[in-house]
Amino acid sequence: MNYYAEPISRLINELSKLPGIGPKTAQRLAFYMLHMPKDAVHTLAQSINDARDKIIYCSICGNLTDVDPCAICSSSTRDNSTICVVESPTDVVAMEKTRGYNGLYHVLHGAISPIDGVGPDDIRIKELLTRLRDSQVKEVILATNPSVEGEATALYISRMLKPMGFKVTRIANGIPVGGDLEYADEVTITRALEGRREM
Repeated sequence: MNYYAEPISRLINELSKLPGIGPKTAQRLAFYMLHMPKDAVHTLAQSINDARDKIIYCSICGNLTDVDPCAICSSSTRDNSTICVVESPTDVVAMEKTRGYNGLYHVLHGAISPIDGVGPDDIRIKELLTRLRDSQVKEVILATNPSVEGEATALYISRMLKPMGFKVTRIANGIPVGGDLEYADEVTITRALEGRREM
């Protein structure tokens, strides 16, 4: 039995298709939107449409952008001797927020995962190789996630790039700032030990 009017049910159904949004959250969002002023609802709808219509992938790095090439690839102040390889555009944002990296990026749009049917040809590894061929890049930083898929992807790329003469590095991982050693798992502690540095 449908407890809501058809337009409300449809809105709840569409919202519940979003990642991380369950039926209860979709219901709360729907009722919140029903109480929003009409112009705010139109602004929200227009923002969604604009983002979907105007956002494209950068032809160089694969990041999300509204101009091609993106602001990072076209910047004259970036260090073009390093490329940081990440899995998704959200990883670029995370790296940029640190303000600790000033090189270029390459977004793979996924990671190698044979279980899910994702192989090297399904992510942007070929584009990375093409991009590196006639570039000034000296170091490739592999910043894929510390998951089984991320590690497999980093290892695959590393094995392809090292014979080509590139310095290939992997971001360190281990105990997070503010974390307690006693709560960390063995793999995390091992990685933290392997990535230790002199003080």
